[in-house]
Amino acid sequence: MGSHRRLAPSGSDRGASAAVGLLSVAAAALGAVPAGAAPYDDTRATVDRLYEQAEKATEAYNEADERADALREEVGTARDRIARGQQRVNSMRESLGSLAGAQYRSGGIDPSLALLFSDDPEDYLDKASRLDRLTAHQAGELRELRHAMRELAQDREEAAGKLRELEKSRKAVAAHKKSVERKLAAAQRLLNSLPDAERDAYGRASRSGRTGMPDLGGATAASGRGSAAVAAARSALGKPYVWGANGPSGFDCSGLMQWSYAQAGVSLPRTSQAQRYAGRQVPLSEARPGDLVVYRGDASHVGMYMGNGQVIHAPYPGAPVRYDPVGMMPVSSVTRV
Repeated sequence: MGSHRRLAPSGSDRGASAAVGLLSVAAAALGAVPAGAAPYDDTRATVDRLYEQAEKATEAYNEADERADALREEVGTARDRIARGQQRVNSMRESLGSLAGAQYRSGGIDPSLALLFSDDPEDYLDKASRLDRLTAHQAGELRELRHAMRELAQDREEAAGKLRELEKSRKAVAAHKKSVERKLAAAQRLLNSLPDAERDAYGRASRSGRTGMPDLGGATAASGRGSAAVAAARSALGKPYVWGANGPSGFDCSGLMQWSYAQAGVSLPRTSQAQRYAGRQVPLSEARPGDLVVYRGDASHVGMYMGNGQVIHAPYPGAPVRYDPVGMMPVSSVTRV
């Protein structure tokens, strides 16, 4: 554990001393504070890092949730197929049982003797031939259905195994989210403990918190669906950031994009990583309203371009859906849906 800088408190400024004490605790838990760094700079870096971790955890949770839903549907389909196959097998077994009973009631005598004592050998041979064909056909069907049942049972077991694995993954991601939420809460308490001037300094331009309508210029969307999505996103301004939510009362970053385009009749994937590939890539310099702006190299955040260098997005816990500059974070790609 590295050392961290302590400020000597004055006797008349107990509030500032307490703030520095909290900062020291946070620095010890989350990493050493660089020498010479101002307390609010350290706090800002810590909170920024926690926000990024939170977004990554949320998108990972969304992906696991989406995959689990798809797998549940596959398992249900497999079970339906197995049930139908079982009904067919039962029907064939009943038919074969009836045939075996008839043969037993006839005495089950040797075919050569039955032919010898038959009043109409030609008729007997014809019936016997048809019986052989029928029996072979039914036996073949039964073998085929048994094989199909084994395959379906194996598929069902594999799907159930995948589902168990995904459920474990979801629980692990959810636990990670709770850990990050605790860190966010600690960081927020630390921010609240700082003097007003230092706390205000955290309101950096990249997260300016505007919820009103900025001047977006005369830019227009590239399509009617883009225009409809823009209108939907505007209607969500001021709605809260909610973990894993895709509207209409709360959103995470990719949930806002998915919901907005759903109002335009377009189905987007659930995660920001998948939304990056939901359309055609265009340069940032050619971005138009409705385009998806994806951030960071791992595509863990996404917003919607609105024109004049502005995006609408769901920033992070405690911050409502709002406008921010398109350059608030490193842009990795722009997607036109």
